[in-house]
Amino acid sequence: MTIHESIEKSIPEALRANDEVRLRTLRSLFAAMTNDAIAKNTRPIDMPMTVSERIQDKSQRFLLDQDALVVLRRAANQREDSIRMFEEGGRTDLAEAEKAELMVIESYLPTLMSREEIEKIAKQKMVEHRYSLKADTGVFIGTLMRELKGRADGSDVKAIVDNLLS
Repeated sequence: MTIHESIEKSIPEALRANDEVRLRTLRSLFAAMTNDAIAKNTRPIDMPMTVSERIQDKSQRFLLDQDALVVLRRAANQREDSIRMFEEGGRTDLAEAEKAELMVIESYLPTLMSREEIEKIAKQKMVEHRYSLKADTGVFIGTLMRELKGRADGSDVKAIVDNLLS
């Protein structure tokens, strides 16, 4: 079962449990993933598909886990930004609500790699692709992010690459 499907199945459970925060968060995640699935679903012009066919075709209805993780990370980053801004503005009540939603989102995210694990892979890629100049930073980060897709925080990868190429 994909992440997208498990979120869909969790919505009725949250509804039965009267867990408003979880329900609100799951519904927003499901909507974001469904919108992303619709946006990614491109069919050739000569093969139109009716709405009922789209609903029945599960391969086009649910995101793959790697795409769902991107949506989850985006939602988590949005909540983190909101928390920071609400706290700076003195609105701790709104920050607490965002923190509760962030906890629900993080329950669906895999644990991120540690800096040591990222650095080990970065050193291997550095030797493999012969990155040595500061000008290689962008390409090096891109290579690592494709390799570590969804398993590492981008800011950690950037800090490690900057450290290795300095």
